[in-house]
Amino acid sequence: MALRVLTWNLFHGRAVPGRSGDLCDAFARRLADWAWDVALLQEVPPWWPPALAAATGAAEHHTLTSRNAALPLRRAVARRRPELAKSNGGGCNAILVRGEILAHGRRRLCVLPERRVLHAVRDGAGRWFANLHATAHLAPRARSDVALARATALRWAAGAPLVLGGDLNVRDPNVPDFAYAGGHDVDHVFAHGMTPAAPAEVLDRGALSDHAPVRVTLEDAAERAGHSRR
Repeated sequence: MALRVLTWNLFHGRAVPGRSGDLCDAFARRLADWAWDVALLQEVPPWWPPALAAATGAAEHHTLTSRNAALPLRRAVARRRPELAKSNGGGCNAILVRGEILAHGRRRLCVLPERRVLHAVRDGAGRWFANLHATAHLAPRARSDVALARATALRWAAGAPLVLGGDLNVRDPNVPDFAYAGGHDVDHVFAHGMTPAAPAEVLDRGALSDHAPVRVTLEDAAERAGHSRR
């Protein structure tokens, strides 16, 4: 059975051009309208994941990333004036699963220049989905984040099918032993134990975010091999 995975950097809940007010409902409607099984989200306002999950009929797991000290104050400013708060409104990465989340993992990848975190979940079928927002504006640091995320996610998955995706902050990431499922600019999805079943799609998000959402379709590698022998 095909598995659809979406990755999207939400730009701290902002639009282009900028707008005032909390855009959670607008982002939630977009996510609810698209067909996907798992969504890997980066730069999410930390108070959004439960609302996004409720709107999309999904389970969620999220982890805080950077700039979250005095979060109630940051939230108060960001909800009213997101263009004033920008990334200082606080941040988290979130994974939404239209199904069960049975386990999760988290690893801090670096502290400087900003804290970056890998987090992952295991769904009811035993598959792992790892979400990463790598260091920005420093390609060597971003590649180091990706390499550590790859090794960590493989250890967590312990041979189970694994998807690694997100905003990797390089246009040509190297993820050995993974199949490249697709991407756009710095947003990419890779798979281990699964193979691409269709070309990646860049979805229309209107004015929301400065990143385009990318959706990939995957199949279990063993099943695909069996089909090809028939």
